[in-house]
Amino acid sequence: MRHLIIGNGPAGVIAAETLRRLDPLADIAMVGDEAEPPYSRMAIPYLLAGNIGEQGTHLRKEAGHFERLNIRLVRGRAEKLDSSARTVTLADGGVLPYDRLLIASGSHALRPPGMDLPGVHTCWTLSDARAIIAKATPGARVLQIGAGFIGSIILEALVARGVKLTVVEMGDRMVPRMMTEGAGNMIRRWVEGRGVAVRVNCRVESLRQEAGGLAAKLDSGETVRADLVICAAGVAPNVAFLAGSGVEVGRGVRVDASLQTNIPGIYAAGDVAEAADFHSGEPAVNAIQPNAADQARIAAGNMAGEHAKTQGSLALNVLDTLGLISTSFGQWWAGEGVELVDAERFRYLSLHFQDDVLIGATAVGLTDHIGALRGLIQGRVKLGAWRQRLRTDPTQFMAAYLGASRKTV
Repeated sequence: MRHLIIGNGPAGVIAAETLRRLDPLADIAMVGDEAEPPYSRMAIPYLLAGNIGEQGTHLRKEAGHFERLNIRLVRGRAEKLDSSARTVTLADGGVLPYDRLLIASGSHALRPPGMDLPGVHTCWTLSDARAIIAKATPGARVLQIGAGFIGSIILEALVARGVKLTVVEMGDRMVPRMMTEGAGNMIRRWVEGRGVAVRVNCRVESLRQEAGGLAAKLDSGETVRADLVICAAGVAPNVAFLAGSGVEVGRGVRVDASLQTNIPGIYAAGDVAEAADFHSGEPAVNAIQPNAADQARIAAGNMAGEHAKTQGSLALNVLDTLGLISTSFGQWWAGEGVELVDAERFRYLSLHFQDDVLIGATAVGLTDHIGALRGLIQGRVKLGAWRQRLRTDPTQFMAAYLGASRKTV
């Protein structure tokens, strides 16, 4: 059996290792388009902060790990999938045949229009990181576009490097896609209190080169001058090579509960996969590493002949922003909600219910037993009388988890 994996990020690596365990004699090839060993993009901010070296970003630290498992690493960029011939053509003209294919091609960083000047970088690859490290020296003026999840992680690394940082976010708060308004604005106050200038409801209208650096004109009328501009404005799935292949693509590669596409023998996992949402069942791209790992194991198992199914992708976000821990789970924006705010102590908690079940939660500055929130949501635990108790005092979620779960069992 020939297994081909497009992408060598976390989803690709976990899938390859799972396949080797389940199918010791199979031919396994994993394709990556960078001149690096397989690495984690989520480790790049730790590299920027100086907490690890480049080897610390590598997904597997032991030399010869993939060779020992007889997993072939192929350097190349997938350019065309021929699902009838069961081949993938690379940009250099090489052709790779397969019996089972996993699309784990991940995402690419987006660049707003006009962001192609020297001194403007994304922060998505090790090559990007090297360029940023060279310019983000103590006292350097840095403009970061985007204060989402990835942007907030990069922000912490830049502060650790001692730069003078301005962050521009087009949403009405920081991390708008993972935090409620109250939580996002609390994080913003925390960040501003540590010397970072944050502009929300704001866009970069134009960017120009001038003597001594770059000048960004904001739609507020303000001009921000910088030695370095970092685009952290979001990502999009890598699906261009699938044009004409017959594989169904929406926002990402559409898959069923087994992570198989509309074409038998072709699967997808990770940031590129558009799978059923845990709550709604509707197709959604949930680009987080725990989700990628789960999908990779399930897809690889099915490629090897198992019959596993996913429960659906659950939003799960944990963020450390200059020492302030925030989390969000599930549909943190939906249903009927209750909110608890302690602005002075930077403590925040919101819970969201649908009928008798907790479907979403957001917390800032709270870490004790926080996994119980995920347990209640993912277990679809019937709360009974605990629902009203949590509406009165949301901090009792651990007691509710123990009490309601025991009753459910």
